[in-house]
Amino acid sequence: MIGRTLILIYRASQQLNTRIFLAIVVLVFPMLSQAQEGSNGEQHEVTWSNDVAAIFQEKCQDCHRPDSIAPMSLLTYDQAKMLAPVIKYRVENRVMPPWHLNPNVGIQDFINNRGLTEEERATIVAWADQGALEGDTSRAPAPRVFNEALIWRLEEQMGAPPDLVVQSETYDLPAVTQDKWFRPVTPTGLTEEKWVKAIEIRPMTPATRGVVHHSLAFLLQQEDGTAGLPEDVDVPFGPNLFMEWAVGKAGQIFRPDTGKLMLPGSQIMWEMHMHANGERVPNAQVELAVWFHDEPPAHRTILSMLDARGPNGLDIPPNEITVTQGTFVLAAPARLENFQPHMHMRGKAMSMEAIYPNGSREVLAFVDNYQWNWQINYVFDEDAAPLVPKGTMIVTTAWHDNTTGNPYNPDPNQWVGWGDRTVDEMAHNWVDVTYLGQEEYERMLAERNVRAR
Repeated sequence: MIGRTLILIYRASQQLNTRIFLAIVVLVFPMLSQAQEGSNGEQHEVTWSNDVAAIFQEKCQDCHRPDSIAPMSLLTYDQAKMLAPVIKYRVENRVMPPWHLNPNVGIQDFINNRGLTEEERATIVAWADQGALEGDTSRAPAPRVFNEALIWRLEEQMGAPPDLVVQSETYDLPAVTQDKWFRPVTPTGLTEEKWVKAIEIRPMTPATRGVVHHSLAFLLQQEDGTAGLPEDVDVPFGPNLFMEWAVGKAGQIFRPDTGKLMLPGSQIMWEMHMHANGERVPNAQVELAVWFHDEPPAHRTILSMLDARGPNGLDIPPNEITVTQGTFVLAAPARLENFQPHMHMRGKAMSMEAIYPNGSREVLAFVDNYQWNWQINYVFDEDAAPLVPKGTMIVTTAWHDNTTGNPYNPDPNQWVGWGDRTVDEMAHNWVDVTYLGQEEYERMLAERNVRAR
């Protein structure tokens, strides 16, 4: 009974507005609490003040606060207590916080790791099971203070406002319509060559955030595409793919020795994919913030789209789970900076594997709990980012679940193929690739081995 109720609450959280969702929780919470009473036995008392609040501050409150992207706030005990059964369900099932990597397969060291440790996960579950107690408030950590004056999420990390902001034109999206794609071109206004240190894209209003599925920014400029790259590199998708945004990706700060090149007279070509939600959005608009390096970095990073559709494309029959693969061979030594799977509603899992020139192979990353409405960019730690030799084959494998077991599936009786619409499917992996010369690769590998001793 309790498990079924939690599943219904979980599905409500995906489909209902915040007011209705909270009303459901208020109604069922007493029933769940009573069902749990007397079942805990002798165990350590877990409380909000002593155990849970600090976890929420570190892992939850960047999003779960007023005017952020989450539908409810979790800044206070009262707010969290009301949602304790839902929190337990989503934490146990690795839905929240949104960090969907398998904890036992592939690299586990990431700069932006927002996932819970197993100890933190167990603490939150025990807190909910024990009745979501507040505990001694004198032992609670001081409330987090957020700088509401900051417009950009990367601004605090960068220590300054962006050096350049480029805004798209606006689009009037009707309340009810088919998916729309808007591709305006905007001048950057640059008058001199600049190397990019960090980029962030964001919808400009909460209403825009509710309808923009993703936004691509292409950098249009006159160049041969070889600046900052080894001579023998054939770049997939071209160096003009500048940045990609979807819910869950705050932007990207490049490593100190890397960046992207912007030239005078350059332009941004946007691709905004919008999905109507029942309310008209008359001024849908996105904007791009850029921070520049003071000096040119040693290497150029290229955002690459590694396809996982396979030779026959996506062919997902009704009521089936499918597997497809795509490969890409690196034309030069490289450092892989991140792993960002991209699929839609039937997406189930994706892995990135390296097959080295000597025949050995290694799983680099594996998302086995893919959530289509969270496009997470997993950025490797400095000494965990794979350094791979020339000739390494990168294999991206995608699993799609077109069955009733997929709670996001709008209709398991429909055949699904590749397409731009939300109800269609995709299967690719966004990877920032930093290409290296052979001597540079060997030096970086040797330095890493020394640090690992």
